[in-house]
Amino acid sequence: MTQTANPDRRRFFRQLLDGANPNAPQRAAWHRVPEVGAGDGDVLWSGWAGDGEVFVVGDEAMVLHFDGHADAQNRLWKPMETPGNLPLHDVWGPSRDHLFAVGWMGCILHFDGTRWTQQYGGLVDDESQAFIACAENTPLFAIDGNASGHAWAVGDDGMILHYDGHAWQRETSPTYINLRAVACTPNGGVYAAGGEGTVLYRAPDGGWQALDCPLSSGFQAMLVVDDDTLLLGGGRYFVDQGGFRGELVRYANGRFQAIEVDTPMPRLRSLRPYKDGVLIVGDRGYLFYLRDFLTEARTAKPRLYQLESNCHHDLMDIVPLSTGEALVVGDFGTVMTAAPDFINVLAPAVSAASQKPRWEAMDSPTDRQLWNLWETPQGTCYACGEAGTVLRLAAGAERWEPLPAPTELNLHCVWDAGEGGLYAAGQFGQIFRFDGSDWQLHFDLHLDITILSMWGTRPDSIFAVGDEGLILHFDGLGWNRLPSGTASALYHLWGMDDEHLLAVGDFGLVLRYNGREWTDFAAGTENFLYGVWGNALDNIYAVGLSGTLAHFNGQRWNLLPIRVRDDLLSITGSAAAGAYAVGTHGCALRLENGQWLSEPTGTELGLRSVLATRSGEVYAVGDQGTIMRRPVRSA
Repeated sequence: MTQTANPDRRRFFRQLLDGANPNAPQRAAWHRVPEVGAGDGDVLWSGWAGDGEVFVVGDEAMVLHFDGHADAQNRLWKPMETPGNLPLHDVWGPSRDHLFAVGWMGCILHFDGTRWTQQYGGLVDDESQAFIACAENTPLFAIDGNASGHAWAVGDDGMILHYDGHAWQRETSPTYINLRAVACTPNGGVYAAGGEGTVLYRAPDGGWQALDCPLSSGFQAMLVVDDDTLLLGGGRYFVDQGGFRGELVRYANGRFQAIEVDTPMPRLRSLRPYKDGVLIVGDRGYLFYLRDFLTEARTAKPRLYQLESNCHHDLMDIVPLSTGEALVVGDFGTVMTAAPDFINVLAPAVSAASQKPRWEAMDSPTDRQLWNLWETPQGTCYACGEAGTVLRLAAGAERWEPLPAPTELNLHCVWDAGEGGLYAAGQFGQIFRFDGSDWQLHFDLHLDITILSMWGTRPDSIFAVGDEGLILHFDGLGWNRLPSGTASALYHLWGMDDEHLLAVGDFGLVLRYNGREWTDFAAGTENFLYGVWGNALDNIYAVGLSGTLAHFNGQRWNLLPIRVRDDLLSITGSAAAGAYAVGTHGCALRLENGQWLSEPTGTELGLRSVLATRSGEVYAVGDQGTIMRRPVRSA
C-alpha cells in the first residue's frame, strides 16, 4: 500500500539527500577570496553589493571596491579615497551611487558614485585637535534603510539618527543602552536592538518605544522575517565559561523566546537570509546555517549546522549577493565565500548553453518601428508602432496580418479589453478603439503629450501613462486624468490589480498606486527605467538604461549584476515561458535559476517590446518592423 509522505518524512529524506550534496548550504566549505587588498591588521566590518560591484568598509576609514576590473597595480579589490581615518562599522544604500557608511565618533560618509564625503560626526576642537565631547560624536555601529530612501543609524548611548532623504536628524530614543543593530520592515516600521536585551520599535507614523524583552542578551544582530517577526543574535559573558556564549532569540506575536540549539556558539555578529535558511557568523571564525527558519518560523527547535570555515578570526558581517551566494567579512582582512568562483557568482558569465540560437525571425508585414505587444486571454497577439501600424497574430497562426490604421500618428501601446474592444494610443494623447471592423477616436487629450503605456483589469478600468507625468484612468464612462505628482515621463505601466500598480520613468522614477493615490517608490537608481513586470508583489523587476535591472523582493529594491550594458527597453514573463528582457542591439536576457543570462537573438536591431505568452512562446518587436520569436522552450 502506498502512503503520501507527510511533511516530517519529506523533511527527513530531504536532509538525507542534502547530506550527500557538497553544494548544500550546510555542507559547502567556505574559503577566503583571493587578492583582497586588506592587511592582516585590518578589521573589515561590513559591506554592500549591487549592480555587479562590492564595497567593503573597515578600520581607518577603509573602503575596498570590487567591480571585476583590476587597477594599474593589478588589484581587483581597490582601496578608495575617503575623508578622515575613523573606523567604518556598517554601510547601506539604495544604489551604488547613493551609499552611506557609519562609524566611530558619529562619522557618516556618503558616496555619490564618484567620491566619498563626510556628512555628519567627527567634530574636532580647532585648538586641541581632539574630538569634542558632544552627542554628534557618539559612535555609530549599524545602518539600514527602506525602499523610500529613508535610513536609520544607531549606536552608543541609545543614539538614533534618521535620514529623511535630505539630511540626518537625531530622534528621541527611549534608552541610553548601546544599540548595535537596526532593521526596517516591509510596512515602514523600524526595529533597533542592543545590550541587556534591549529591543526598540518605531511605528511607520510614530516615535520609538521599548519592547518588553525578559532576556538580557547583548544583541549584536537582527533579521526581520516579516513585519512582526524577528530573529535576534548576540551573546552574554559567562564567568564560569570564561567567555561569551552566543544566543539566538525569536520575537513573534509580541513575545520573545530563546531558541534552544544543541551546538555551542560564540558571540554572534550577523544574521542574513541564505538559501532558504539563515546564515550566522560570529567570533573565532564560526559560521552557522539555521535551516528552514524562514519557512518554518514556528519550529520549536530549528536545526543548526556548523559550517567549515578554516578560519579563526572574528567574523563581523555577511554581504548577500543577488545570485543567492554571500560574502563574509571580518578581522585580519578576512573576506570569505562558499562559491567556487566569486567573480562569476557576483556577475555570472554567459553559459555556453545560452549561446545556442533560440530566437528566429518572423516575416513582418511592415518596415515601421514597432513599439508594443499585447496578448488577449484567447491567445491573439497585437503589435503597434509608427504611422498608426497595428498588427495581429491570431492564436495558432504563423503570420502577422496588418489591421487598418486608426491614425497616421505613432501608436506606442495597445491593450485588448475583450468585449470592450481593442484600444491603441500614442501621440497627442489620442486613444482609439477597434470594434472588430472599424476604429473610432475614443479620447483626445488635445495636448502634445504622448501616451506610452496602457494596462487594465476589465473594460471599465483601464490606466494609461505617458509624457510629462500623464496618468489617465477609464472608468467605463470616460477618461479622467489622475494627479501623478511628477512632470517626468512615465514609460511603462504594470499591475497586479486595481490597487497594486507601478509606473516607471525618468531618472529611476517609480510610482506606486494603491487604489487611491500615486506615490514615489524609489528603485535606488538614477538611470531611466523603461519597463516593469512581476509575478507577485514581492517579486518585481524593472529594466532601463545601460543594462539597469532592479528587483523588488517585498522589502526593498536591489540592483542586480548583469554583464550587459545595452539599454533594456522591455521585460515580460509568464508561467509557461519564464521571464525575459530585451533592448538595444538585439539584446535579450532570460531568467534561469535566479540568474539573468544573455542569449543571442540573431539581430542587431533594437527590440522595443517583448511578450511572454500563456502558451510559452515569446515574441519581441522593434526597429524596422523586426519581429522575433522564441518557440516554446523544451522541458
